Amino acid sequence: MKFTQMAKANEINRDWIVIDATDKVFGRIITEAASILRGKNKPYFTPHVDCGDNVIIINASKAKFSGNKLEVKNYYTHSGYFGSTKTHKMSEMFEKNPEKLYKLATRGMLPKTTLGKAMLKKLKVYAGAEHPHTAQIKG
Repeated sequence: MKFTQMAKANEINRDWIVIDATDKVFGRIITEAASILRGKNKPYFTPHVDCGDNVIIINASKAKFSGNKLEVKNYYTHSGYFGSTKTHKMSEMFEKNPEKLYKLATRGMLPKTTLGKAMLKKLKVYAGAEHPHTAQIKG
């Protein structure tokens, strides 16, 4: 009788994967990054183990958006005090800090647990083409 192999946290080899966001649709980039961070592209994917790879997104400020999301979509923040809800337009966030926008969007596609927070820490986003992780990337 054969049993399904379960991945163990100490047996996982993590790679560094670079995604170039130039002229790609924002949502497609995020879904690709989220599935790599979870480890769904690996044959030994285990839901309760962090078996994903590290992801680097470069040229984050050159992504495209489908529809009119940039003008219509809003992000909300709340400090906990009465009347402290703030609205941020997606276009303002994309111009000012695209790294934060990518992290927020990816966080929504990962588990809402400590495992999801650990997965999100493996995401590195850079607005330009340069990144300090060239030593980790093989080949």
